[in-house]
Amino acid sequence: MDPKVATIVLVPLLAVVAALLASLVGRVAKIPLVVFEILLGILVGPSALGWVPASDALHAVGQFGLAFLFFMAGNEIDFQAIRGRPLRRASLGWLISLVAGVLIGVLLAPDPIAGVYVGIALCSTALGTLMPMLRDAGELRTPFGLAVTAVGAVGEFGPLLAISLFLSGRRPLSAAIVLIAFAVIAAAAVWFAARGGHERFHALVRATLHTSGQFAIRFVVLVVAALVGLSLALGLDMLLGAFAAGVICRVLLSGAAESDARLIESKLEAVAFGVLVPVFFIETGITFDLHALVTDPHALLLLPILLVLLLVVRGLPGSIATPAGSTFGDRASLTLFSATGLPIIVAVTSIGVAAHDLTSGTATALVGAGMLSVLIFPVVALTLRRRSADGGLRPPDSDRVPVEG
Repeated sequence: MDPKVATIVLVPLLAVVAALLASLVGRVAKIPLVVFEILLGILVGPSALGWVPASDALHAVGQFGLAFLFFMAGNEIDFQAIRGRPLRRASLGWLISLVAGVLIGVLLAPDPIAGVYVGIALCSTALGTLMPMLRDAGELRTPFGLAVTAVGAVGEFGPLLAISLFLSGRRPLSAAIVLIAFAVIAAAAVWFAARGGHERFHALVRATLHTSGQFAIRFVVLVVAALVGLSLALGLDMLLGAFAAGVICRVLLSGAAESDARLIESKLEAVAFGVLVPVFFIETGITFDLHALVTDPHALLLLPILLVLLLVVRGLPGSIATPAGSTFGDRASLTLFSATGLPIIVAVTSIGVAAHDLTSGTATALVGAGMLSVLIFPVVALTLRRRSADGGLRPPDSDRVPVEG
């Protein structure tokens, strides 16, 4: 089969098969959907059957899926709910992770620059990957779910800032100036969105919700593209713009009627998790160099070490944010959720390999550790959390945070 035809046909097919497998296996064990997407990508990619090759077109769509993953993370974070103790403790935990990650990275890597890449990768948390799991498990609005959200928000936004400051190719001072300029633009957009007076905008949104116009969805795509483009133009990581776009759109669309807001959210989830995000995870599997990992003894040895380091460097400090009165199982669960990382690791290693600061073996080991963290940690974390709930250690409804319409 022609490679282009194979890509066009098989990637959507894999997305459908992954959803079916997750549903079938979910009757026995709750395994995250992304696990099946990554594994199927590896299966049909060059490392196994070779049916779908890596290509620039697939990579471009996958990167847009990655951007939408971070957009949805920014869009779903309720900063009002996580402010205070959860956010303070999550921030403290991330700072500990950053210092520990860079120190350990410098010790492991052949040079300090490579160590910085490893350190930033180790202090990340895949919030965009975790939030759909929390929502499906009914944990998104519990104190535990808010703690995971706070840890994940800092664990995504912090590494993005670190990438922009230290891995952008600029001197730290000039990078900080550019970052401040972007922050001012994003803050101005948030202020404009929050100040109200957008009745005509919301009226247009309402009028096109059930038509082919779909103004709200088109507007969101425009905002994502604009802020991603601004990030790239300023030499920042594109994911910073995607994350900021999610925050801005949440504030702007929150002024719509409750029924309209819920419908818009449903449509955005359909676009993100139904179309674009699966392509990113499938492409991650397709481009994963399993052969390099197997044939490089150093990379193969490094992979389990990095997986354990994700738990030590990111997981343990993340558990600082566990709600007061939590059980040991809840603390262990938050440790595992905090140590789940892949999207930032993929971004960091791509920058490092392109700049010739990271070897392909180290990059493959890092991505492999990130993939294993997504494959293993959330499943165990959800099991531990469920056992705590089933054991009567938390009331089923009393710890849920009321959400204003």
